[in-house]
Amino acid sequence: MRSAATLAGALGAGLVGGTFFAFSSFVMPALERLPATDAIKAMQSINVTAERPAFMVAFMGTTLVAAYLAVRGVMDWGDRRATLLVAGSAVFLVGSFLLTVAHNVPLNNELADVSPHAANAAARWQEYLDGWNWANHVRGAASIGAAAAWVGALLSTP
Repeated sequence: MRSAATLAGALGAGLVGGTFFAFSSFVMPALERLPATDAIKAMQSINVTAERPAFMVAFMGTTLVAAYLAVRGVMDWGDRRATLLVAGSAVFLVGSFLLTVAHNVPLNNELADVSPHAANAAARWQEYLDGWNWANHVRGAASIGAAAAWVGALLSTP
């Protein structure tokens, strides 16, 4: 069970990290090239679409697996793989899940209330970018780091 969960966690974290990497590497830079009115409309649409099952199953499923692997790692403490299980779980739960819930989702909710044609829309868009982009870089690195830790646990001998 632990090996299957570790593999599922590594794959899920890789998918989530890849999604965040795509936003950091080309989605957000492309939106930054657009006029604020168009960029706000596009990001509002992306945020609605992100809440569909394809991403949410990967994100929330990996979060549940991370919690399970953290418990298993603590229960199996002394096995060298346990350290990697706990480390990967901590990195994913804090750097991906918690940061998303506490920081990026509130920013997305604020952006949802912005009228793209409002007089202050460009300033609001810049504020959004300033807060959202750095956190997305962290989420991507955390997710990929968790995947690497869990792959390390799979490849490690007891």
